[in-house]
Order: sequence, then structure tokens, then C-alpha cells
Amino acid sequence: MGESTSDYLVHAINPYVAVILSFVVFVTALFLQFRMGRYVAWTYWFAVVMVGVFGTMAADVLHVVLGVPYVASSILFALILGAVFFTWGRTESTLSIHTINTPHREAFYWATVCATFAMGTALGDLTAYTLQLGYFGSLLLFALLFILPIAGRRMLHWNEVFTFWLAYVLTRPLGASFADGFGKPVSYGGLGWGSGWVALGLTVSIAIIVLWLALTRADVQGETEQGDEGSLNQG
Repeated sequence: MGESTSDYLVHAINPYVAVILSFVVFVTALFLQFRMGRYVAWTYWFAVVMVGVFGTMAADVLHVVLGVPYVASSILFALILGAVFFTWGRTESTLSIHTINTPHREAFYWATVCATFAMGTALGDLTAYTLQLGYFGSLLLFALLFILPIAGRRMLHWNEVFTFWLAYVLTRPLGASFADGFGKPVSYGGLGWGSGWVALGLTVSIAIIVLWLALTRADVQGETEQGDEGSLNQG
């Protein structure tokens, strides 16, 4: 949804205005999330959605506006992601989302998510354009790579925190390749549905799922020992 919405906005309105507006909404979403002080479905997923939209724009600005190659931007965001993981681990001694029960830890979490989305966008474009796999070739590649955390956890008993973040990182280029494959024009190797329609369809799908989560609380795992002060300690 972030990939298709970003593509639609920068073409529907002035791209500079689109980036500024997305940044404002992105900051607003994070502000609301931190104000909650606990996991609430709509604020959490609103923040995730805006990270997806603005993270895509941040990655695209490096290439489109500044002319940074996809290889360089992918490496840059990977280094940033690695630095966030390293700092988070050294500071808090764990990267588990089940221990996110302070604003400080939540800040590390959202910094990680932002870096993940930006890197995923650049990585998806790298495989589609630079490596010339195309959108659906990239989609297949990342879908196959997604077998790694599943097999690693179930068959090789990989560390669950490592496995979680590996899967999380792979969701971004997988989703970006999906959105581009259906939304981009046929002349660019897509199906030509249009980024606006793809964004709308995915937005409605997300809204329905989040509404279901909010009503059923199916994603709430219960209280942790630390209590209810953490924004992610229940989800």
C-alpha cells in the first residue's frame, strides 16, 4: 500500500508537496501512536501505513531527485538499519518486540521500521531495474526468500527474534514488487492497473482488517509482567 500510494501522490500532485504532506501525516501518526502509551490497533497500523508511504518517498527521493543508484541507496539504508539494530541491542540488550514497554524502546522500534521500509523500497527497485528481473521476477525472488525464515525457524530452530526481523525485512520488497507489478504501466513491465486503484484496493483491505482487529482484539496477546504501560507489549 505504501509503494502504490507514494507513486500515486507524486504523480497526482506536485511531488514536493506530496513529500511534505506525507511527512506531516507521518509525524502526526507517530505522535498519536506514542500518545496512546499502549497497543491500539488503529493508531499502530495508521503509523505503519504512514511509515510505508513516507519511507517509499524517502527512498525514491534519493534516486529520482539526487540520482543515487539503487545499489548505493540499498547499501545505505541497510547500513542505517544495521546501525539501529546494533544501537538498540547494545542499549536495551534485546530486540524482541515483546519487551517494548517504554517510549525509548518504542523509538528504537519505529526507527527500525522506517529503515526497513526505505531499504525494502530501494531493494525492490534494485532487483526490478538494475538487475532487470522485472516486477514479477522480483516478486518471485522475494517470495522464495520468504521461505528462509519459515524453514529456519521450524526446521533449524533459528532464534525467534532474528527470524521475526528477517521476515519483517523481506515483507517490504515483497510488497513493493507486488504493488509495482499490478500498478505500473504495461510499457514498464506492469499490468497497468494504475497505482491509484492498487492503493485504493489495498487501503480498503487494510482498513477492513484493522477494523476486525479493533473489534475482536484477536491480535492482543494479553498483559505482560511489566503491566500495560507499553504501546507494543500486547501486540
